Amino acid sequence: MTGAFFNVVVDDIDRKPALTGICAGYEQGSWRVQQLATVLFRSLPDFCLRHSECRDISVDNAMQLISSAAKTMYQTEKFKSRGEFGELILHVVLKQLFNTLPAISKIFFKDSVNNTVKGFDAIHVVPTATGLQLWLGEVKFYTDISKAVDDVCKELDVHFSREYLRNEFLLINRKIDDTWPHAERLRALTAETTSLDTVFETVCVPVLLTYESSTTAKHAALSEQYKAEMLIELEKHYSRFVSKNRLTTVTIRLILFPLRAKALLVDELHRKLGAAQCL
Repeated sequence: MTGAFFNVVVDDIDRKPALTGICAGYEQGSWRVQQLATVLFRSLPDFCLRHSECRDISVDNAMQLISSAAKTMYQTEKFKSRGEFGELILHVVLKQLFNTLPAISKIFFKDSVNNTVKGFDAIHVVPTATGLQLWLGEVKFYTDISKAVDDVCKELDVHFSREYLRNEFLLINRKIDDTWPHAERLRALTAETTSLDTVFETVCVPVLLTYESSTTAKHAALSEQYKAEMLIELEKHYSRFVSKNRLTTVTIRLILFPLRAKALLVDELHRKLGAAQCL
């Protein structure tokens, strides 16, 4: 597996759940935080805007739409613990590493700029020969991996209960952009008349967990030693997830993303967001 930006340390799809471990890498001895923020920020339009808006971006309205997208993320200085950046990371990782297509922009449906939108953190699809594979993503943009594992496993229990899914699919159906090429197939898949047993056969649940890593912090290059130490670290966190996870009715892909320091990335993204809001 290769990505346009992310370095893949491990990608094991034979185990259940599948494990993917990624890192941002290094440049001239430093963790690539600025480059990571740039890669994430470039996906802001298709993260925040509807398909029809992205389709209609032109030289005449590009700056306006990018500014609008940035403003819908949030407009507050109390940004340190907000979840939008985690959802943006998940969005970009899914596109780059798994070739998914964004189906619905959660950010577009905010009813107030600084409010958060409940539900799955990403709704993407992968077209197949027989229909759509539905990717319902969860992310924890945390510093502590143990807390990330504990919290996401509790959330998975809630989000894949029958009542929650039926309500979520009802909302998904109402939010599908009619101009999106896969609109009708997604509507059919999430319709009330479609059995959840059928839906579960097509569902993949990417679970992205970030955390601050001592291994990432102490190294300065993507060396073989770094990879060997990181593999040990990732296996430890994978084992914790397996011991806590109780969701076995759908396919799960655990994606672990160690960071040198979350605050460095948040500050860099906040700076870029503020500049874009002023366009």
